Amino acid sequence: MYTISEVGQMLEISTHALRYYEKEEIITPERDAQGNRRYTDSHLKWLEFVKKLRETQMPIEQIKKYTQLFKEGDHTSIDRLNLLEDHRRTIEIQIETLKTTEAMLDKKITSYKQHLSTVNLSKS
Repeated sequence: MYTISEVGQMLEISTHALRYYEKEEIITPERDAQGNRRYTDSHLKWLEFVKKLRETQMPIEQIKKYTQLFKEGDHTSIDRLNLLEDHRRTIEIQIETLKTTEAMLDKKITSYKQHLSTVNLSKS
């Protein structure tokens, strides 16, 4: 079992975010006798997944929807699959956008380097 601080450090997630995820019912940590949050290895795996979804720009509302579907049980498997496939398509678009942006930047950087080498040669 881990404390909220330990989980935050291990996963590089702020304790504020962890409390927010709890408030939004994305995660439900256990509580000890004093009422302190306690996280299991299963919680950590779930939070790693949530963190990746957030890093890939999945909106909190979609994560909440996925979480709720998961809690409802196996009969929601198709809905969960569809939600994840939709998000994967979004990621594929992001990747393509990043690749084309990278190519444009590479051209621009090459252009500047060529220009600067020409300017530096003429000053010599």
